[in-house]
Amino acid sequence: MAEDRIITYGGQAVIEGVMMRGQKAFAIAMRAPDGKIVVHTEKLASVYRSGITKVPFLRGVILLWDALGLGMKALTLSANTQTGEDEKLEGPALYLTLGLSLTLGIGLFFLLPAALGGWVEHLLTPDVSTGGGVMPLLTQTPASSSGPFDFAQGGLWVGNLLEGILRLLLLVGYIWAIGFMPDIRRIFGYHGAEHKTINAYEAGAELTPESVAKFSLEHPRCGTAFLLTLVLLSILVFTALGPLPMIWRLVSRILLIPVLAGIAVEYIRWTANHLSNPFVQWIIKPNLALQRLTTREPDMTMLEVAIQSFQAMRKAEQEFAA
Repeated sequence: MAEDRIITYGGQAVIEGVMMRGQKAFAIAMRAPDGKIVVHTEKLASVYRSGITKVPFLRGVILLWDALGLGMKALTLSANTQTGEDEKLEGPALYLTLGLSLTLGIGLFFLLPAALGGWVEHLLTPDVSTGGGVMPLLTQTPASSSGPFDFAQGGLWVGNLLEGILRLLLLVGYIWAIGFMPDIRRIFGYHGAEHKTINAYEAGAELTPESVAKFSLEHPRCGTAFLLTLVLLSILVFTALGPLPMIWRLVSRILLIPVLAGIAVEYIRWTANHLSNPFVQWIIKPNLALQRLTTREPDMTMLEVAIQSFQAMRKAEQEFAA
């Protein structure tokens, strides 16, 4: 495969539809309540074609931020297609919903594990500077004769390890739990249709529902792989920070999210460009395994929507290039 296919094309499942993103344009194909397929195409922001896309780590943070906005836009368009004009989500209500969702996500997957890990570290690590006893939770780091990075302190290791394990369990448990909801199961079906369509295209196969259905549900550049990579990286990075007062522990978890995201994006790009390497095939197995929770076998109508979205995106790419 030419590298431009690897770098350029991606997608996302939305409500009763699929969004496909290229280098210059994106398209959203959605199954409307009347059964017809509604297609929306739009030119991508200029950041996707700027010099930033060639700067490692920085490109990951900026493009990820724009991708989050693009994903929210696609979800909103698909939701409005299902509810109609009378119940359209827009304006202040939309921004409030997006803000609450982002806040809850950071709180659940980053701050809650950090707080619990810090609490355990606080309980297990004595404050030797005061002759024993427990250190103040918010204002002091564990005292150590060899400095704050003395990893011999059991509390530090247990606290950070618990934080990382809890974050991983929350991610997997959340994905597993919502997969039982009928509406989410359908979104996961469209997610599978998106993967199969891109896999079929990258294999040079004919883009028909019957042909696309034969391809794999997993894809190495999936957002699920990014999330797992981000969580595993957080275990290494946050442990390396050493013991921190609770306030700074929580602040560091928020401030380092863009750093972790930039590293995770580069890792995903690197593995996607070296899939023929046996070592890479081995290290991406956890990422592919987790995708079994976020995808379902799509039916032919879902594949039809995903294919139409991909073809609409490709057509828009040609039009904007003219």
